[in-house]
Amino acid sequence: MSTALEELLLHRATLYAAQAPGPSVMGLSTGYSQLDAVLPEGGWRLGALTEIIHSGASGEELQLVLPALAHLSRTNRWLACIAPPQLPQLAMLAAHGVEVSRLLLVHPRAGADGLRTVERALRLGTCGAVLAWPECGDPGTLQQLQHTALTSGAWGVLFRRARSAPATSPLALRLQVTTGNDGLTVDVLQRDTDKTRTSLRLPLPGARHITPPAVSTLMH
Repeated sequence: MSTALEELLLHRATLYAAQAPGPSVMGLSTGYSQLDAVLPEGGWRLGALTEIIHSGASGEELQLVLPALAHLSRTNRWLACIAPPQLPQLAMLAAHGVEVSRLLLVHPRAGADGLRTVERALRLGTCGAVLAWPECGDPGTLQQLQHTALTSGAWGVLFRRARSAPATSPLALRLQVTTGNDGLTVDVLQRDTDKTRTSLRLPLPGARHITPPAVSTLMH
């Protein structure tokens, strides 16, 4: 991770440290009562990693996490997006209540280890969420990331395309999402040691018309 990125993530670190949860797993509502009802903490696991498998359609993977991102962006902590395959649709994010001025786009240079950047962003403790789009990740690396997320209290999200996602994962929470004109289909594939598949149909999140401000972008 570059010095510039570390300095930006550490900006006002004392304030963020005071706001950050302790080293434990906590729940944050997903914004969907049906989904909250089937997740162990009654929502997304803060201080943990969540794996979300998607088809690769434009912006599909973000639909499911928009309500939580909107909430976390208002805690005055960073939302770090590491190696997104395309630029996030800022107008769409802002329309769903995400404070995009808290969004930090990180593009690792060619040949750089994106998961190492994820670990450092989690470790610094100034991010409410660290979102990443890794192409690969061995179980040992993922377990290390899980430990780092636990100690930082941040929410780590790994988005994996269905065609390249492994059949199994060491992460405690794993879901698959597909979108349609009438809503989201969410399959909860894994919750802790429970691998019983649960399928849900959820409405698309509502939006409002907002013009977003600028977003910070860094190469490292």
